[in-house]
Amino acid sequence: MKKSELSYFRKVLNDWQEQLLRQADHAIVGLMDASVNSSDLIDQAALEIDRNFALRMRDRESKLIRKIKNALKRIDDGTFGICEMCGEPIAVKRLKARPVTTHCIDCKRVRETFERLTGD
Repeated sequence: MKKSELSYFRKVLNDWQEQLLRQADHAIVGLMDASVNSSDLIDQAALEIDRNFALRMRDRESKLIRKIKNALKRIDDGTFGICEMCGEPIAVKRLKARPVTTHCIDCKRVRETFERLTGD
């Protein structure tokens, strides 16, 4: 992969990570501020549902941040854009759509088919 392409993906990944971290900071503050001392059970239940949803979203974002960090590490060690299954280059078009991907489209399809068949 060209240096200019690696620089592009490094910037995209860093920007994406910074955005996610800023959102997480705001969400945590929001969760801490969203305490309701209401005797109304419906209000308490609604707050609990909202809080659980926000925590699930933070968990998903945390996993995505780990994937972004791993992609940045692959850029540093020279393996970014190489499929982990077949060792072939991953299409730049695919990387632009999903910069954290570790599989080319063909291997991803095989993997998804296997996962559907085995339930993994």
